[in-house]
Parts: sequence; C-alpha cells; structure tokens
Amino acid sequence: MPKNDNAIVCPSCGANNAAVTASGRCIACGARMDSLRPAQSSDFERQRRYQQEGFSILWCLIALVLQSVLTAALIGGLPMLVQQLDFEGSNGMIVAIPVWFLGGTLLGMISPGKTFLEPVVASLLVAIPTVFYLLQSQTVRTMPLFMYVIMALIGVLFTLIGAYLGERIQLGPPPKAAD
Repeated sequence: MPKNDNAIVCPSCGANNAAVTASGRCIACGARMDSLRPAQSSDFERQRRYQQEGFSILWCLIALVLQSVLTAALIGGLPMLVQQLDFEGSNGMIVAIPVWFLGGTLLGMISPGKTFLEPVVASLLVAIPTVFYLLQSQTVRTMPLFMYVIMALIGVLFTLIGAYLGERIQLGPPPKAAD
C-alpha cells in the first residue's frame, strides 16, 4: 500500500484522511479537522478574551476572606449597630445575595488575570455557615431549609455574574475586529 504524503492523521481516531476534505471532517469518526490549520492569532485572542486559564488558590483565599468579612459585617454586625435592622431568617438571605454579588464584582475588578471561579468557590464556602446561622437564628420570618439552600445557590450564581462583570470592567471594551 503506497503511503500518501498529503494525508492528514486525525487527532481523534488516527485515521488517514486526504489533505483537503470537502466537509473539513474526518472520514472515519467525523471529528473536525480544521483545528489542524493554524488559526489567526487575533481571532484566537478574541475568542479567549473572557476565558479563565487556571485556578488561583491565593485569590480563592482572598475571596474567601473578603466574602466572609462582608457577609459577617452586614448580616451579623450591622444589626448590632443599628437596632432597627433585623436580618434574621429570610431577610438575611435577601441581604446576602447582593452582598455576594458585590463581592464577586469587586474581586473581578481587582484580581489580575481572569478569575471567575475563585469568588464562586469562596461564596459557596461562605454560604454554608450563613445558611446554618440564619436557619438557627430565625424567629418570625421563617423558611424551610431547602429554601435557604436555593437562595444560597442563587447568591452563588449572582457571585459568578458579579465576577464576570468585574472582569469585563477590568478588561475594558473588547477590541475592534480588523476587517
């Protein structure tokens, strides 16, 4: 069997394909073969602009400290200073959601690089004791445990949205595409 010098080996299945296929896919498995062609660096950079490259333990710890301090200050500390405020039960969760959103936005703006996941992990770790604290301290405005869990997950989702918004603010407007 003669060897074809123009054949391209599929990276997915290893099958030999013609150098240029009509569909741009492997004839054996159907995987896209255009990934073998060099992409333009500007297109690649534009696509990767808002993608996180890794996970930073340091920024996760910074996010954990920031989210813990903000949550404890507003849920626990502020009602001690202003007696008219009462963030027990459901009111505490309603206050915690925007606190986590603002914490995610702040961390997205100050952290170097693209850090979306670090504030989310920190909010998830802060949400667990917050849920149990508010569940234990509820007297009048009561909710079942599953509602606290749902509201905590909504708060974690808003942290992700806030972190993404903070990264967008930090990066500035997207570059114009060259025509």
